[in-house]
Amino acid sequence: MNILISDKSSPRCAEILRQAGHQVDEKNGLSPDELKNIIGEYHGLIIRSATRVTAELLQAAGNLKVVGRAGTGVDNVDLAAASAAGVVVMNTPGGNSNAVAEMVLGHMLMLARHLARANQSLKEKKWEKKLLKGSEIEGKTLGLMGYGRVSRLLAKKAKALGMEVFCFDPKLAKNFTDEEGLAVCASEIDVLTRADYLSIHLTRRTDTLNFISKSRLDRMKKGAYLINCARGGIVDETALLESLENNHLAGAALDVFENEPPQDFRLVQHERVVCTPHIAASTVEAQEKVAVMVAEQFIDFFAGKTVRNQVN
Repeated sequence: MNILISDKSSPRCAEILRQAGHQVDEKNGLSPDELKNIIGEYHGLIIRSATRVTAELLQAAGNLKVVGRAGTGVDNVDLAAASAAGVVVMNTPGGNSNAVAEMVLGHMLMLARHLARANQSLKEKKWEKKLLKGSEIEGKTLGLMGYGRVSRLLAKKAKALGMEVFCFDPKLAKNFTDEEGLAVCASEIDVLTRADYLSIHLTRRTDTLNFISKSRLDRMKKGAYLINCARGGIVDETALLESLENNHLAGAALDVFENEPPQDFRLVQHERVVCTPHIAASTVEAQEKVAVMVAEQFIDFFAGKTVRNQVN
């Protein structure tokens, strides 16, 4: 089968597919029109977050059977249009979960210890020791919005560092403690009002757009921190900026944004915001894991075996 890898991926992906007898082209950075012009040649398409699989692209993809996302989020794929076209969409859940959990923890420590400001000020030949007194995360409360692989891994790491952890998921909305001791709450208020650090782990859907709204931010503890390494658009960025400017929240850490790259840099440039350009899943280890996973899933799919991790 002819397979196109349209976003930069680990070389292992193409290597495994070629070893299985498939023809693989790696063409990164194509414009939408360039991709549309060639997509009809391919039976399989492997993407990450840059390529957008739209209804228009799918109409041009007469031979396409399967789209594979080397990662978890598929908000860059029109799932309804794919289903209507008879195209299977699959992702690779879990492959980059540890990378994202570690990134969230890193962002929390950056906020707690003012690491970004300390680094920058010293590079500017300043010695601002007295201005950079931080706080410890031990003994603090971590609130998780979303009960998934990343949040459960993060909960383990945070508890190992002495944090108390609570979780809310709108799809569950019930009280229970899971097998690893993570307390899941039926009410979001229990998490919002307790959290010293609130980390977002929701999937971007119609019902989660701007889920972290002004009213929910106002419910948070004064002096708390917000971290979002999930998906842009889940946090109302205008409301977050207002909360920071009003000194309700002490700070925020963001790896994802409503528009990527951002068009409005007021939030990014706020002095109490630390930010990264959507790199939470970008580790050598994670990218190799998801590359191997999607390649093996394609091999099984084209061999007529079980379809794994289909999302449409």
